[in-house]
Amino acid sequence: MKKIGLIVLAAFLGGAVAIGAYKLLERNNDNFSLTEKQNMMFANNPIKVGSSGAVDFVQAAAAVSPAVVHIKTTYGNNSSDDNSGSGMDDMLEQFFGNGGRRSRVPRAASGSGVILTADGYIVTNNHVVENADKIEVILSNRRKVTAKVIGRDPNTDLALIKVDVNGLPFVKMGNSDNVQVGEWVLAVGFPLDLQTTVTAGIVSAKARNIGILNRTQQQPTREEYEEYQRTGKMPERPANNSIESYIQTDAAINPGNSGGALVNANGELVGINAAIASETGRNEGYGFAIPVNLAKKILEDFKEYGTVKRGYIGVTFQALDADAAEKLNVKDINGLYVSSVLPGGGAASAGIKEGDIIKKVEGVEIYDSPDLQEKVGRMRPGDKIALTVLKADGSTKNVSVTLKPESSVSLASKNVENKATGATINKLGASFAPASAALKAKFGVKDGVVVTNVEQGKLFDYWDVNKGLLITKVNGKPVNSAADIEKALPTSPNGKTTISGFNENGGSYTISFN
Repeated sequence: MKKIGLIVLAAFLGGAVAIGAYKLLERNNDNFSLTEKQNMMFANNPIKVGSSGAVDFVQAAAAVSPAVVHIKTTYGNNSSDDNSGSGMDDMLEQFFGNGGRRSRVPRAASGSGVILTADGYIVTNNHVVENADKIEVILSNRRKVTAKVIGRDPNTDLALIKVDVNGLPFVKMGNSDNVQVGEWVLAVGFPLDLQTTVTAGIVSAKARNIGILNRTQQQPTREEYEEYQRTGKMPERPANNSIESYIQTDAAINPGNSGGALVNANGELVGINAAIASETGRNEGYGFAIPVNLAKKILEDFKEYGTVKRGYIGVTFQALDADAAEKLNVKDINGLYVSSVLPGGGAASAGIKEGDIIKKVEGVEIYDSPDLQEKVGRMRPGDKIALTVLKADGSTKNVSVTLKPESSVSLASKNVENKATGATINKLGASFAPASAALKAKFGVKDGVVVTNVEQGKLFDYWDVNKGLLITKVNGKPVNSAADIEKALPTSPNGKTTISGFNENGGSYTISFN
């Protein structure tokens, strides 16, 4: 009897300690990161579902669906005039879609979100909640609650919102690095204003860049368009810092799925559904999700700082393939060719130079820009990233680059721009690489740079200057690098900038502009 009594007493004390510890953690719950909260909850409560190779998704769908919410947003209207049907509204609708029409009736939209913690943190897309006057979240029990925005990031199209509700079901965050092409996945959300909908497919590709964030950020706002009407000038747009490294899937995704969950067969969140590739605006076979490993860092920044702490390497680059390698006169067809290096940036301090080729990041070979951008997007200023670089002399060098904050990168860019009194490379909206000897021989010239990228909404885009064009002179001065262009731009005696060269068909061209 005495032994039994001791066992009962020990069990009672153990239970009391456990309950006390839980209550203590509960009181300090908001001091933990989102990942720590998840680890605490799932340590003793793992989701018991099939393996990643399972074809039966019943248990995964049952585990995830209650934690995917319907988000409804309302947008106010500051206009008191009803100009529906006017020529101006028809024009605005062409630029902005239905949102361009002026109306006394508040506009509304909807999307999806994924609950990450029991106390109400929810991840969704930035475009689902951006500029919303009111955000309502409809929970799985059909309860409707108001949410507040914790943070938004247009560069990754992620947002973190919060509802003041406890005891919510939530989804376990997985590891998107482990996702394999061909793996089964589920998309869960509220497409086309339907109730919770689950679709299945496979991962079709990883690290996809479809350019949608760049196009969205370069699209003029109503205020910018009205300023253009008044002044004839478009306001200068900020540099494009978007990060696209989507998981591509053939699971059916439609409007309303934005912000919903992409999960593996274990019921683990591997992506946030964000976009579709479609001619009609409806599903035509491919959807795109933001990898959860990128989302984790962005969401933790939102929770801790309210904004994203983003680090920068300080280079512009072009992904290599056979065509690009031929134009740049390099042998390698894999990696990222460094087009320019920002003075004072992390790359410059690490000895990276224009013409180098970045071959690996953290020991993993890279083939396209998302391979590098996503890895950098997970890090903060002051963090170090390991790069393997192929130098112009053929040697390979391993370097450690310390990421710089956005403020220092912006300041360095500003200092470079202030050296010019007229146009600048930033205003041209393009990147350049030295022309190969073969290309110069083809056109019978000694100098030249090739346009490797054109940014939408800036001068080169306006003048229909395309990738692949050969520029031989700027303001009458021969150019062989981006630095040469930067030096030549402010030297025009009449206030005009003149650029000349050859197009891919061999025809000469000259462009002059103020």
